Amino acid sequence: MNAIIRLAEKRDVRGILEIYTPFILDTSVTFEEEVPSEESFWERMQGIMAELPYLVCEIDGRIAGYAYASGYRSRASYRWSKEVSVYVHPDFQRRKVGHALYTSLNEMVRYQGIADLLAIITMPNEPSVSFHENFGYVKCGEFSKVGYKLNQWQNVGWFELFLQDENKPPKDRILPLKEIVDLPVFKDAIQKGLDKLKL
Repeated sequence: MNAIIRLAEKRDVRGILEIYTPFILDTSVTFEEEVPSEESFWERMQGIMAELPYLVCEIDGRIAGYAYASGYRSRASYRWSKEVSVYVHPDFQRRKVGHALYTSLNEMVRYQGIADLLAIITMPNEPSVSFHENFGYVKCGEFSKVGYKLNQWQNVGWFELFLQDENKPPKDRILPLKEIVDLPVFKDAIQKGLDKLKL
């Protein structure tokens, strides 16, 4: 099998939405309720990649999964914290696609200067909780009845992973994505993710 981890491109939108749509329509994993158009979704992706990685894992020409970091809150002192998300196509479960994508993503954002990653999980969701805890995330809180979907109130758990030295101040400047894509650290991050794949 031929596997690639790379930055998402416009041609990937259809494959990404193929993965994401069932989560929108049939689950409370995401609180999004309507499937976005391909054009609006690409605009969303471009907005993220102005600063942060949006990665896809492609196996034999198919989008097997994707992961990205995005802004947490807009006030200045939150800028070192980002939310993360990962989704895997059902055909590629149990091949460590999610683990591979998170490995690459973490390496990239750590180098950029991001300090804290936040994963937000609709509860209960034991597979996602186990996945994140195995990756080093620690539950730091839970909101009760914070969203309403599928005809019931939903609880949301918050899990965090701190990437930097908590005894040191953060970098003054977070490096934008465009400043790291041509550096060896970017290629190293990709390879570290690929090394986790189970093909």
